[in-house]
Amino acid sequence: MTLLPEVQAVVDKLNAAEISFTDLSVPEARRLYVETLARSGGEPAAMATVEDRQIPGPAGEIAIRRYQPQGLARSPAPTVIYYHGGGWVLGDLDSHDRVCRQLALRSGCQLIAIDYRLAPEHPLPASSEDAIAAFEWLTANAAELDIDPARVAVAGDSAGGHLSAVVALAARDNGWPLTFQALIYPATDLRDAARYYPSRSRNGRIPPLTAEFMDWFGRNATGDATDTADWRVSPLLAASLADTAPALVVTAGADVLMDEGTLYAMRLRDDAVPCEHAHFPGVIHGSIEMQAWLAVTTTLLDRVAAALRGALGATNQNYY
Repeated sequence: MTLLPEVQAVVDKLNAAEISFTDLSVPEARRLYVETLARSGGEPAAMATVEDRQIPGPAGEIAIRRYQPQGLARSPAPTVIYYHGGGWVLGDLDSHDRVCRQLALRSGCQLIAIDYRLAPEHPLPASSEDAIAAFEWLTANAAELDIDPARVAVAGDSAGGHLSAVVALAARDNGWPLTFQALIYPATDLRDAARYYPSRSRNGRIPPLTAEFMDWFGRNATGDATDTADWRVSPLLAASLADTAPALVVTAGADVLMDEGTLYAMRLRDDAVPCEHAHFPGVIHGSIEMQAWLAVTTTLLDRVAAALRGALGATNQNYY
């Protein structure tokens, strides 16, 4: 796999660090993940307002963080509900704070980030249950948070892309309002058989998400009672994707998840769902979080933000 020169430099840096998340305890891995994203994500973009609060969930309160950029359209506002990555094991509102700020700023949308339950303490489908419940509550209580229910999107990276796909399926099945789904290098198949996708072996030694690390996520994210064929765990296996919201699926050429992301985009199109597939050759998993290290991150952020802005009819004259 030929990497972009700037991406190769980051890969060399990661390899030279000789730090493996799989050698750490889960609490240690969580701390390192947040610290790493803080270093790679660049300076936090200024927002007009940032608000932390709690909403009801199936197993207790769910923490959310609401971002409103300067120049946000008048209330009620176009809104992106964002699910962070981290393999269902790592990540929180702080780990993806920089990404959420950038997407809110560039899209001109209100963005609400969701802090769902993590494995192994809460194996899948617990995170999916939280993701669905948060979406249901936010859209049912749209006026309380200045949400325009006619202009709502879900978005997320990696495990967050998985959760966004799951929420889109739940929204279809329950008749909840959803305008768009943006799936950024999503994981869509958690079966053991997924390790045989060619991209798992071809890109298996390329950090940060190596095949070994993906296996570690899979072991921690799924418990003995987890049915990996459940669509809330492996949305690629849903009986049909028809009538889900129009989509953008982003894939990276040097990513172990490239094949299952590509297959998900193909399935959406086969089921007559309008779907744009934005592929970034020579780019690694996690690139949307690396604005301090990679110029291509800005291109990726702009691609996702443009799709959100177009789908939700947003404008942000203070940025563009």
